[in-house]
Amino acid sequence: MRRSNSSIYNIDWLTVVLFLLLVLMGWANIYAAVYDEEHANIFDLSQRYGKQLMWIGTSIAIIAVIFILDGSIYQTLAIPIYIATMLALLLVLFAGKEIAGARSWFVIGGFSIQPSEFAKFATALALASFLSKKERNLRGLRDKIIGFIIIIIPAALIIPQPDPGSALVYSSLLLVMYREGLSGAYIFIGLALAVLFLMSLLVPLLSLQIALALLATLIIVATRRSKGFWIKVVGMWLLSAVLVNTVDYAFNNILEDRHRNRINILLGKAHDPKGIGYNTAQSMIAIGSGGVAGKGYLNGTQTKFDFVPEQSTDFIFCTVGEEWGFTGSAVLIILFMLLFFRLVQLAERQKSTFARAYGYAVVSILFFHFTINIAMTIGLAPVIGIPLPFFSYGGSSLWGFTLLLFIFLKLDSFRWETL
Repeated sequence: MRRSNSSIYNIDWLTVVLFLLLVLMGWANIYAAVYDEEHANIFDLSQRYGKQLMWIGTSIAIIAVIFILDGSIYQTLAIPIYIATMLALLLVLFAGKEIAGARSWFVIGGFSIQPSEFAKFATALALASFLSKKERNLRGLRDKIIGFIIIIIPAALIIPQPDPGSALVYSSLLLVMYREGLSGAYIFIGLALAVLFLMSLLVPLLSLQIALALLATLIIVATRRSKGFWIKVVGMWLLSAVLVNTVDYAFNNILEDRHRNRINILLGKAHDPKGIGYNTAQSMIAIGSGGVAGKGYLNGTQTKFDFVPEQSTDFIFCTVGEEWGFTGSAVLIILFMLLFFRLVQLAERQKSTFARAYGYAVVSILFFHFTINIAMTIGLAPVIGIPLPFFSYGGSSLWGFTLLLFIFLKLDSFRWETL
């Protein structure tokens, strides 16, 4: 049983401090990214930095509510919260407002709410709730399928918005299932399919299928004494052949031009520094120009003259690189690494399967955002429009990440009281 309240001293204050440092650093860099001498007051609510301060204040209120509520409520309401957010994702496809080419937002008064940001913590709760059931066994087919469905539903609802970047985030939750007993073969297969996906875009379709057939033949010859193994090999070849044909069709008929162009630029199949590749090119210039120590706060020329679009949101890291240089960028990355390391420690010390699984979901989602966002800004990943956690401008993303993190800290505060 759990008592209705936990001591404030049981909260992991190291994680709270790391959260506050990242949020405040993000606020300062949003100010730098959109700095305007006519609106130099950092508390000006007509500017993005003023609005971000308001989001930070409301996030503190959200944290207070999370800490006040009994910790057991999150497991009790996990499925209802998941269903509610899935309905919101479905509704936004029909009643949402299109912003920047994606129908992902509800506009209420002067505020915009993005349901996909809240679906992350909801899916983490639902997956953790399922994995915590005593009878579940991820070695069995039924439980694997249920776990995959919980992850796939939000991704499937987000893709048509279209927002493939946010949909890809949910693939990180496979790591949670792996921690709770899913065979590592599924992670390997997932990575192999990702490689096959890239190969199907780089290599002519016919040549790739011939190569797959030859590879399957070689495996059959090398393992001819393994009874029935050739059936599995041929089956995998057929599956791979279906995949590469599906990828080819989806790439050319489902993805929008902007998404295709960004992938082609990343793969070196296209070069468009003044068009679709402009953001990434300017971001790399900004980061590179910062050198070791940076140009100084509010002295970034790429920033000051608005060379990098979306610099306060998806490309906020290039503000750090230009004004704080390699040193500032390294400090930011170290702070994130400390946060991830600490969250893994917290997850591993949980007595409750629900809390442990949820903790790993928090780490997986945050790490995916962190890795892909920074990779976007330095040209190592296509621009898929996902924010840097706690750092990028945006109320929905800050609220969503705050809920994701602090629900786990609340669960952790009860770790001694869980049977």
